[in-house]
Amino acid sequence: MPLQAIQLKQYLTPQEYLTIERSAEGKSEYFNGEIFAMSGASKPHILIVTNIVRELSLQLKKRPCEVYSNDMRVKVNQTGLYTYPDVIVMCGTAQLEDDQQDTLLNPTVIIEVLSKSTQSYDKNEKFAHYKKLESLSEYLLIAQDKHFVEHYIRQSDNQWLLSEASSGQDVIELPSIKCSLALTEVYDKV
Repeated sequence: MPLQAIQLKQYLTPQEYLTIERSAEGKSEYFNGEIFAMSGASKPHILIVTNIVRELSLQLKKRPCEVYSNDMRVKVNQTGLYTYPDVIVMCGTAQLEDDQQDTLLNPTVIIEVLSKSTQSYDKNEKFAHYKKLESLSEYLLIAQDKHFVEHYIRQSDNQWLLSEASSGQDVIELPSIKCSLALTEVYDKV
């Protein structure tokens, strides 16, 4: 009987992950000692993210909030997840994990643009992690293949109110940051 190679998963500490991630060419998420490579985004995905960042940045100009695109990493301290949301809004003073200033601990709003490969994860497991962030007030899931947005607003620690928008004329109000997103702008050129 030939010898078979047995591949063992190596557990990485968060510090080991950050060391690897900070010098890597691509982006990866980290959870429970494992690294998960992230794939590239499609043209519609990129356009939607760009449109949202543009709209929110204009509305938040000269206000104490910052908008980050998908290069700002978020850590959920309570669960240990490190991830890269598509769009983040942080109001107030940024709480960062360390002096590298690349890992945010206190997002106010997180927006994920859904793809076929990540849709279930973003709606379920990832949202379960995000719910643990005390600073998080709103979570939006944006479809890229049709006009459809799921908008969750925190009501209490364990209660989230869901509203949906699917018409080109719909406008999503983001009360935690006093902004709005018109679906015509979100899906511009998509």
